[in-house]
Amino acid sequence: MGEADSTTKVFTLRILNFHVRGGGDSIRHSLGAPELGPCSDGAAVNNIKQGPKAIARPLDLHSRSPKEVELVYLLLRIALAYKDHLESDSMADAAGGEPPKISKRAAEKEAKKAAARAAKAAHAAKPKSDAPKAPADPNANFKQGWLRGVYNEKPVKDVHTRFPPEPNGYLHIGHAKAITVNFGFAKAYGGKCNLRFDDTNPAKEEERYFTSIKEMVSWLGFSPAKITYSSDNFDELYRLAEELIKKDKAYVCHCTAEEVNKGRGGAEHGPRSVCKHWSRPTEESLEEFRAMRDGKYEAGEAVLRMKQYLGTKPEEYAIAEEDSAEVKKSKKELKTLAENPAMWDVSAYRIKKENYHHRTGDKWRIYPTYEFTHCLCDSFEGITHSLCTVEFETLRPAYNWLLEALDHKIPGSEEKGPMQREYGRLNVEGTILSKRRIQMLVEGATIGSKAATDDAEELADAVDEVKLAEAGDDNPVENAAAAKTTGGTGRTIPPVVRDWDDPRLFTLVAIRRRGVPPGALKKFVLDLGVTKAGADTKLHILDASIRTYLERTVPRLLLVLDPIKVIIDNVPDDFVEELEVPFDPKDAAKGTHKIPFTKTIYIDRDDFREVDNPDFFRLAPGKSVGLLYVPHPLFCESFTKGPDGRVAEIRAKYGEDQPAGKARIHWVGESAAHKTPVRAEARIFNPLFKNPRPNELDWKNGGYYDNINPESEIVYPNAMIESGFHEIKQKAPWPKEEGEAEGTTGNYSVRFQGLRTAFFCLDKEATDDKIILNRIVSLKEDTGKK
Repeated sequence: MGEADSTTKVFTLRILNFHVRGGGDSIRHSLGAPELGPCSDGAAVNNIKQGPKAIARPLDLHSRSPKEVELVYLLLRIALAYKDHLESDSMADAAGGEPPKISKRAAEKEAKKAAARAAKAAHAAKPKSDAPKAPADPNANFKQGWLRGVYNEKPVKDVHTRFPPEPNGYLHIGHAKAITVNFGFAKAYGGKCNLRFDDTNPAKEEERYFTSIKEMVSWLGFSPAKITYSSDNFDELYRLAEELIKKDKAYVCHCTAEEVNKGRGGAEHGPRSVCKHWSRPTEESLEEFRAMRDGKYEAGEAVLRMKQYLGTKPEEYAIAEEDSAEVKKSKKELKTLAENPAMWDVSAYRIKKENYHHRTGDKWRIYPTYEFTHCLCDSFEGITHSLCTVEFETLRPAYNWLLEALDHKIPGSEEKGPMQREYGRLNVEGTILSKRRIQMLVEGATIGSKAATDDAEELADAVDEVKLAEAGDDNPVENAAAAKTTGGTGRTIPPVVRDWDDPRLFTLVAIRRRGVPPGALKKFVLDLGVTKAGADTKLHILDASIRTYLERTVPRLLLVLDPIKVIIDNVPDDFVEELEVPFDPKDAAKGTHKIPFTKTIYIDRDDFREVDNPDFFRLAPGKSVGLLYVPHPLFCESFTKGPDGRVAEIRAKYGEDQPAGKARIHWVGESAAHKTPVRAEARIFNPLFKNPRPNELDWKNGGYYDNINPESEIVYPNAMIESGFHEIKQKAPWPKEEGEAEGTTGNYSVRFQGLRTAFFCLDKEATDDKIILNRIVSLKEDTGKK
């Protein structure tokens, strides 16, 4: 049906003239075929039977669009399948009999074969272009959809974003999205992104968190334009707090947490009211604020509050029939603000009992809150687009209110100052992201043992915690209230994991230690998309994304997790056959290496059965199996067991005279000259909890511990790797992408696929003398493997 001219690179398609319910003409038209017009079914059949005599026209694929070329191939496949069918009919007619009966399935198979032949011929005939393909735009994900809309709202020339973590814990998988979005958005529009540490709570900040956050940003492949600290602005923030008081937009409050809750309607959501301090003169509030600064009050005894909408009465936004459309709109906006908890006179400054700060020392006893600091630091740094997760949408009115109150933003306009917009957060089912809960897993817990020494401060902070709790966290006020329980008679629960970087956790340091490449994590984030909707996904989808990424980027090695020794009796003791094998059969650039096939090899225990059965296709007594890369089969003659009752040794024969096996298995040869096998400990990680939704467990009373999966970590202490491991270790990182291409590497960058087993990396605790492997992710499940 088709011919290729390698000289002219012209593909000749003999277009078969048949009528396809009016669709044929449009297809021919798009291909540049001559106008044929509709014809009868008989004429169509006759034309098809003519074969080479059918109307033909050369098509120069150089000048065709990809869509047109695709239509050519599609029509060719249809024509081939239809022609084969008609030729069968013709043969039957010529023989003077009925056409042979063909089942529907047989016809479908034949059509598929014909289509495959056509596609192969078409691919061979397709013109090859010497011109290199234009590289894909790495910033394309940030120039479309929701992110494009955000830019269009404020299309400034110099885009400036920031990633502002609190240095009070390790980043988790959700932060990978925040980092990628903020840095990627700025880069896509030729801008820059700062890394800002929101260090306004000295009691919870540690140097290890600062260091880890910098490492994670670098590991993901991003370089901040500037590293800043909220604490660098403490003097200016204090000055603006006094300015806010002078404008009568802030006041010092001495209410207890219970009184504040009651004024906000309490648990019954009753009517709201301001406290007696709300109407105090500005001079008095200014004097009290300075007294807070100078040490007159203890933590929890005084708080500077912003005078927002707590004092707004329902009657102020009640809509009357006679109200104009403009008045109604204004009242609706007022009602929205008045009913938003983020606008209920939240705190701007509080006193901290543990007031030593890592950058400012003992200078300050009072510290600004997130709600006061965040938007102002955005303004100080010239941030144009303040991108955050969707739970901060309720805080946007407060963000704008403070900026407008201090003349850092024009009311109702995004022209001046930063613009906040919110995207959906990343949630992966089965993950624990709450810092408090991860700490319980890392350090253990004694239920009911917390002393009540700092209740006032904790409750004062908690009552104004209007940011939504981290995934899985309970209400912060309830948590603080629960801390009043004293005594040490509660249940003591031991640690469950090694540390914050245990590969069973989903902190970024844990994900890195597990061996997940930074590029795989970024691709996972971008493949899910960035929109207002939350990116809720299953754990197996994350695993599949990582697996796909590793499949094309890391080398392949032979590895046996639970080895059984195999001695081949029909070869000499010094038998060695060197086999040259690729590190990746699909990527020649990764190179090749030699492995020894010797008299003594090791196979995996899962590949042997003491008693054979017809559904088992691997090694068993009196049965053969193929070995990967080895030309001839291996035949099992006998086996012996060790003192533990398990198979310890197999005796076998090898050669072309052995019966062929139905499967091939992996193996590792024993050769001192080749430094093989490389002995290792392999750790297989599974979900930490039996319940796929661990945030629903009883964390208050320690019930979570009863749900720990006893097989969350399985250790194979005697694993063996082939000799190619030495070479891939020297050539790491695998792959050389993202931050690891710039030198942010460690043991975790030594990655490979263990054939028929899983993807692995070298653990951080591994040494030259003690190889420890972590399973990154399993291979794609093969439920049919026998």
